[in-house]
Amino acid sequence: MRLDAVLDGLTRGDTAALARAISLVENQREGFEKVLAALHGKVGKPGSHRIGITGPPGAGKSTLTEQLVRAYRERGLKVAVIAVDPTSPFTGGALLGDRIRMESVSLDPGVFIRSMATRGAQGGLATTTEEVADVLEAFGFDRILIETVGVGQTELDVAATAETTVLVLVPESGDGIQTLKAGVMEIAELYVINKSDRPGADKLRQEVEVMLGIRRGNAFAHITPHHNPRAAKGGGGRRAEAAAKGNDWEAPVLTTVASKGDGIPALVDALDRHHAFLISSGKLEERRKHRLAARTRAVVNRAIRQWVWDETDAEQLLARRLDDVAAGTRSPYDVAAEVLAQVRNGK
Repeated sequence: MRLDAVLDGLTRGDTAALARAISLVENQREGFEKVLAALHGKVGKPGSHRIGITGPPGAGKSTLTEQLVRAYRERGLKVAVIAVDPTSPFTGGALLGDRIRMESVSLDPGVFIRSMATRGAQGGLATTTEEVADVLEAFGFDRILIETVGVGQTELDVAATAETTVLVLVPESGDGIQTLKAGVMEIAELYVINKSDRPGADKLRQEVEVMLGIRRGNAFAHITPHHNPRAAKGGGGRRAEAAAKGNDWEAPVLTTVASKGDGIPALVDALDRHHAFLISSGKLEERRKHRLAARTRAVVNRAIRQWVWDETDAEQLLARRLDDVAAGTRSPYDVAAEVLAQVRNGK
């Protein structure tokens, strides 16, 4: 399909053109930047909401995502799912294939599901996820759900892509919650204890609430005012004061049993409230500007890398010096400095 046909198909709402556009963007094929540039004016409308679903393996993220899709479709909203999967070491493609796991909703014409490969990057989130989300938003999807593999740096990467991040935990996470990266706990705006019909769910919820209380400056935040000495005195730190003035978001801790649909309405309501908060506080526009700045830097860096390795003699110089590096007579840093010097000299 030619580039002009892809753009025309996107305008007409052709899902085949949408799939083709995403493939162009994901694989950075010729013309992908023209597609993104053409769609940019249709991105950034407050009616669309990007939601990240992250958490450790086995937390039930796919089931929770499927239930959210159903809930949004019942409201007549168009939903897209980006399932970020581990990369197959043989094909470079997505390995798990969430299309199969979400087969029951994938046949709905108002639902679009795409598995994306992490391409082996530590952390798991595909570098082009945000660009693909732009294509989906420009196509007219009201909700874009981004489900990560939940390993390594992924939990942090998703925060840069999503407007609202949901951290999914299960009772079995109990003892391990203390070992979660501090950054993982920091990125979420909503916390979900899934499979909450299992033993240990209440204990885990209390632990998360205590951790959030400490983060807000009030370790007793989960206790009622009558039993909370700091709350009784109006304490809680600057974050609590900001929240009281409406300048900050108090992250709720919700419980669900996604396999049964329990707790999904409350989760949808919390997601709506956070989206409304982002809009009313001006934080949605602020986050979008930060993302655009980061994206612009990434595009420049990508172009520089491509130019250095494809348009200069850097690759040939590296090949000539590789034996020296392997023998230990030169270091990678020495060779890198030589490569950069050659590039600066225009060779």
